[in-house]
Amino acid sequence: MNIALIGATGFVGAALLEELLSRGHQVRALQRDPAKLTARPGLDVRAVDVLSATDLAAEIKGVDAIVSAFNAGWSNPNLYDDFLRGSDAIADAARQAGVRLIAVGGAGSLFIAPGQQLVDSPAFPAEWKSGALAAREMLNRLRADPSTLDWTLVSPAIHLEPGPRTGNFRIGGEAPVFDAQGESRISVADLAAAIVNELEAPQHRRARFTAGY
Repeated sequence: MNIALIGATGFVGAALLEELLSRGHQVRALQRDPAKLTARPGLDVRAVDVLSATDLAAEIKGVDAIVSAFNAGWSNPNLYDDFLRGSDAIADAARQAGVRLIAVGGAGSLFIAPGQQLVDSPAFPAEWKSGALAAREMLNRLRADPSTLDWTLVSPAIHLEPGPRTGNFRIGGEAPVFDAQGESRISVADLAAAIVNELEAPQHRRARFTAGY
């Protein structure tokens, strides 16, 4: 497939780039600064401001899907607003271009008890809260979208870590996937594998899923 990728130099985006190329997909990386990526077979790097829905829509014409690992920067004092501004522009561009969107959100909107999302728990780290609240609002906006936008949101496990690609993970829906030790975790390489699996064989259209060991 021809896949447009946003955030290809970030933690999740870099793993997605490797997974997509390793499976033989053509990747159109959309970057504010294309010099951050080295040319490789199967990789087309284009300069684009992802905050401009019109410019972005023009760049994703003809692709099979757009995968967004957009991040407004964890140390950004305006993280909440900037994340939503970028996420809205990306969704709008996908809508204009008629292209499927897979967006990576956080684990904060996963339910850890009936009616309680992780981000609302007292133990949720303060330094991650602004980004988690923004990712939850992104999910809420996608769910409320009255258009026919073909979207999927991916919530990682609670602990998203560096590590090898094992291919041995489980898929969940609205609650975290826990392992035998009661931990919710996954390597970034396996998260990327789960996302590309969804691209190749869609199971969660206009829905959210998670993955973990």
